[in-house]
Amino acid sequence: MASEFELIYQYFSDLGRCAQDKADWIVAGVGDDCAIIASTPGYDWLHSVDTLVQGIHFPEAISPESLAQRALAVNLSDLAAMGAEPVAFTLALTLPGCDEGWLRQFARGLQNTSAEYGIRLIGGDTTRGPLSITISVMGVVPSGRAVRRNGAKPGDWVCVSGHLGDAQAGLELLQSNRLAKRKDERYLLDRFHQPSPRLSLGRKLREFASAAIDISDGVVADLGHICRQSECVAELWADAVPLSQPYTKYCAAQGYSSLDRLTRALTHGDDYELCFTISADAWRLCTSGADKLWLSEEGLPVTIIGKILAPEPSGTGVLVRVLDENDANLSLSSSGYQHF
Repeated sequence: MASEFELIYQYFSDLGRCAQDKADWIVAGVGDDCAIIASTPGYDWLHSVDTLVQGIHFPEAISPESLAQRALAVNLSDLAAMGAEPVAFTLALTLPGCDEGWLRQFARGLQNTSAEYGIRLIGGDTTRGPLSITISVMGVVPSGRAVRRNGAKPGDWVCVSGHLGDAQAGLELLQSNRLAKRKDERYLLDRFHQPSPRLSLGRKLREFASAAIDISDGVVADLGHICRQSECVAELWADAVPLSQPYTKYCAAQGYSSLDRLTRALTHGDDYELCFTISADAWRLCTSGADKLWLSEEGLPVTIIGKILAPEPSGTGVLVRVLDENDANLSLSSSGYQHF
């Protein structure tokens, strides 16, 4: 059986050579007790960490390659939300045993994703235990330019990228162990397996957005974080929520009501799209002329789905409310994914 360090050298050393354009930032990576990152005048370093645990964040049925792609992508989504450029990441991998075939596929997925997004492995750890993956990502942004959660103002529009609900439908398909034969079903599975961190859009938002967050726990819960940090409230418009045709067809096939379909899209999470707020003036500026915001990533729509409001002095404490086409409050059965 290979030792821990033999496994690291065999399957992960090449990841330390990805993203050679980041070589000026990284003095030393895999191979020393610590990585060394050069100080960088004019830039702020951003750091985020996420842990994925089998049975909680991903099912046993997921392939090692897809798991690696997903694990890195969901971390990169945090950098996208703040407008950062990815630089480096670390990996802590807990494995129930030494399955070199599994490791080979996992490393291939990690290699492909790190190369696609230009990020470099600089260290990590492996140990024995129930399967879990912890990835810590680092990125840079020009000093003082990170997009934070605390800048939303009354009157700002609430926007989202892409479509909502697809990944949750894909997870349900995966958990059902049903072979996805139709194009629509394969699309939904891909949206769960391979979330697309909106890094290009995030960098664009440094110029225009007042606040931003990535959608991991559902837009109602995640927009609530913006509202809490910005000391405001938000209203969302049910008929403006962007839903893909595959998601709509899937919900119809499952017999979900229109309210169930909406609730799942707004609260079930795993979308890893960006939710951001933007003033009306900034929206007009960035959606006029040749430099249109929604063209920052090919084929990516950006949709206004609501508005930021000032909190009422004697309010209910509800940070995000959802209105139907008659401006009546909708009661959702969930407010978002709960970790505990």
